[in-house]
Amino acid sequence: MTQAAPVRPPKPLYSNVSPAVPSPCTGVCRLDEQKVCLGCMRHVEDIREWRSADDARRRVICAEASERRKAAC
Repeated sequence: MTQAAPVRPPKPLYSNVSPAVPSPCTGVCRLDEQKVCLGCMRHVEDIREWRSADDARRRVICAEASERRKAAC
């Protein structure tokens, strides 16, 4: 008789999810000519980096996005 392999819980979609700094994503996900998302105002490189960024870097990304949003108004 063989034993079945233990069932593992599914891996989260994002392995570095932090409740301390929630994602600013609004679900709009459209880039302008400068490659800035029109929904969250993050640059495409910041969006790519988000998954592996620590909380300190995420706070910087959010602050930069906030400044872009203010400048756009």
